[in-house]
Amino acid sequence: MEQSFSDWVSTASNFVWGPPLLILLVGTGIYLTVRLGGIQITKLPYALKLAFSKNQDQSSKGDISHFQALMTALAATVGTGNIVGVSTAVVLGGPGAIVWMWVSGFFGMATKYAEAVLAVKYRVTDERGQMAGGPMYYLERGLNQRWLAVAFAAFASIAAFGIGNGVQTNSVALALKTTFDVPLYISGILIMIFTGAVILGGVRSIGKVVSYFVPVMIVFYLGSGLLIMFMNYSLIPDALALIFSSTFSAEAIGGGAIGAAIRYGVARGVFSNEAGLGSAPIAAAAAKTDMPGRQALVSMTQVFLDTLVVCSVTGLTLVMGGQIGTGLEGVELTSATFELFLGPAGGYIVTIGLVLFAYSTVLGWSYYGERSIHYLFGQKSILPYRIAFVLVAGLGAMTTNLNLVWALSDVFNGLMAIPNLIGLLFLSGVVIAETKRFNQQLEIENRKVS
Repeated sequence: MEQSFSDWVSTASNFVWGPPLLILLVGTGIYLTVRLGGIQITKLPYALKLAFSKNQDQSSKGDISHFQALMTALAATVGTGNIVGVSTAVVLGGPGAIVWMWVSGFFGMATKYAEAVLAVKYRVTDERGQMAGGPMYYLERGLNQRWLAVAFAAFASIAAFGIGNGVQTNSVALALKTTFDVPLYISGILIMIFTGAVILGGVRSIGKVVSYFVPVMIVFYLGSGLLIMFMNYSLIPDALALIFSSTFSAEAIGGGAIGAAIRYGVARGVFSNEAGLGSAPIAAAAAKTDMPGRQALVSMTQVFLDTLVVCSVTGLTLVMGGQIGTGLEGVELTSATFELFLGPAGGYIVTIGLVLFAYSTVLGWSYYGERSIHYLFGQKSILPYRIAFVLVAGLGAMTTNLNLVWALSDVFNGLMAIPNLIGLLFLSGVVIAETKRFNQQLEIENRKVS
């Protein structure tokens, strides 16, 4: 019976994450890119300047700064997908999958922008004076479809316990066990202590912690990958040539390899940056901002940093290592590649990176789940939710096999996207109107400066 249920869940996961959803995800990004005039190109420099400016907006309504909102979203998305997901994509889809990861990331920037515009525009102030927003609010208040809002919140709250919690802490514990021989129960106890200390303080506590924690972890892992490229720069041209030839060569197209590259490149890209799933706009809604468009540009940079920077470093390093097709996959392939270039230290870097990335995902998703639970059941559900989340974090670390939990949460993670994408498409006119209003404000600000 258990085996048949596992098979059913696996089949459901493959169906949910099949071509229709991937086409809808990328198609929505393409549609929004056209309607927004390629905003991910024209406004990226300003968006990056805004995200990392020392003079963050502190006077507008909101709970956390632009930067803290970005770091909270990055905490949730820069995770195992950047290490394990990329290696899985190149094993199953070939080096050409990296190109399609870039494609999904590029168009995903427009999707992420639109999500954040709607999240800030339709956010509300809850009974404790904190901002609450995200797909459930723009589906109810913008689209007037409460049933879709409830469906999203239900899917998100369930996914948070799995893909945003138990399976992440399990990855942390197993990595520490394999590399440093730390017992699973020790990891579980430590994870509960560190997770509880942060999330019990709410979004302000999460925002403060990740604003320091996330930049350090990204620079640590990214710096190691860039060091490999710098030390072996002569391998980069051949690696890039292999990536593009695996994508567009006559052999790839004729042999059907391009289909696998698209399938896994797009899927892993979306898994990593979550553009279109509706999770990150929950964090964007908490930001202190005077206009939806301003925070939306900051949110857009999340996809750029996650997929077009961090995932690219992992992917290019893997191709340079030449160990794709040797039977290694997942974290083992990434570790073997880093060890090839950096010796034993490379394996430690990947393990530490995986631990930091997975833990940050837990912090980010704790807030997404909390806001979803709050939407469904009100303020009284917050404390029980936080306690349950901390307990699941510890139990996940102490469990040896979470394949079924991963598959189930994967299903609900994918189901989140469906109501969210419906909202984005039907409310795209609102996104365009808010963008025009923000552009007019920018022109006024620029004239004052000049």
